[in-house]
Amino acid sequence: MTSRTATFRRMFSSLRVPNYRLFFAGQVVSLSGTWMQGVAQAWLVLEITGSGTALGVVSSLQFLPVLLFGPLGGVFADRFDKRRVLYATQTVAAALAATLGLLVMLDVIELWMIYVLATCLGFVYVVDNPTRQTFIVEMVGSKDLTNAVSLNSVLVNVARVIGPGLAGTLIVTVGMAPCFFINAGSYAAVLLALYLMNPDRLHREDLQARGRGQLMEGLRYVRATPEVLVPLLMMAVVGMLAYEFQVVLPLLARFTFEGDAGTYGTMSLLMGCGAIIGGLAMAGGGQRPATRLSRTAIIFGSIQLTTSFAPTLTIAFVSIVFMGAASIQFLALGNATLQLAAAPEMRGRVMALWAVAFLGSTPIGGPIVGWIGEHLGPRVALGLGGAATVACGILAYPALARVTMRANGEPPPIPPPKSPPV
Repeated sequence: MTSRTATFRRMFSSLRVPNYRLFFAGQVVSLSGTWMQGVAQAWLVLEITGSGTALGVVSSLQFLPVLLFGPLGGVFADRFDKRRVLYATQTVAAALAATLGLLVMLDVIELWMIYVLATCLGFVYVVDNPTRQTFIVEMVGSKDLTNAVSLNSVLVNVARVIGPGLAGTLIVTVGMAPCFFINAGSYAAVLLALYLMNPDRLHREDLQARGRGQLMEGLRYVRATPEVLVPLLMMAVVGMLAYEFQVVLPLLARFTFEGDAGTYGTMSLLMGCGAIIGGLAMAGGGQRPATRLSRTAIIFGSIQLTTSFAPTLTIAFVSIVFMGAASIQFLALGNATLQLAAAPEMRGRVMALWAVAFLGSTPIGGPIVGWIGEHLGPRVALGLGGAATVACGILAYPALARVTMRANGEPPPIPPPKSPPV
């Protein structure tokens, strides 16, 4: 077997698991609808208000419950059957999407209604995100986890390619309401995949019995485990300032390059294409040292800074492809590092904190980036995220190097003796 063939087989190894194949197929459909709704909702807010700050507020409200209650969602994920929980969260999310579509179709939509529905969806994310993340290891086991996480990132971005392109076309031709209705219907694919799975083939961990102090137990565990704590801290900073693409890209499209919904859709599509390339490259590789997360952060931040200086829309389009590749590699590396490092009985709580760091940071970062984009310019908002990511990668490198040494069984370096006082 040639090395190229071996790499290709590694790239898709987790898809040999029947349950994960079903999940993967259902998610392609559902996440395409989710991206359609994201593009339509962002453009709807801009049409109603013309305000980058309002766009940031909507994004914040959607993830504020994750910030406030995310750790409780992790406790929930550790206690209950994950497949059954996902049945409930997907059904509620579909109902919220249909409600938004109906309000737009009847032309009674107001900004406060978008705020309310975004907040309700945020409460769905509180439980859905840690449950979905930890359900991956139940489907594929620890051996194929890194590959499955990487392919899941590819899946998200295949949907980013499909969804925004369709959304841009629909908005221009028939309006926004169909985007929300299609998203509502797309959840049926996930529900069908969950129904068709063979529960006997799941790698189930023992569910945690209800008990007092489980939330604090999880927080103490994270604080005492550097290979978990450091990626979480990195994600908190990078997630707050660099991953606010749903805020900064519409502003960049509309105000910097004087484009329309199609321009924004193209930006999202190109970023998704880059993320697919980056995710497949990640899936084809083996285990990565912890320091790779730091280097990837530096590369991601540097590309984001470069994009913020793009003089023309064409150059921005090209740069966004590379930005998408680097962004998904950072995200997949951090996710896999945490799931492999966390003790099985703590995995739900750890991934809930990952959601707090990644999604829960949006209520803070969204308004900040939106305000900067509106008052100082979208280029400044994008560049701020890039600079913060580079700084984060540099500062985290020594700690991640120590984590790598411990993982390899190497003793920590002996510090040089102090010079005697003169």
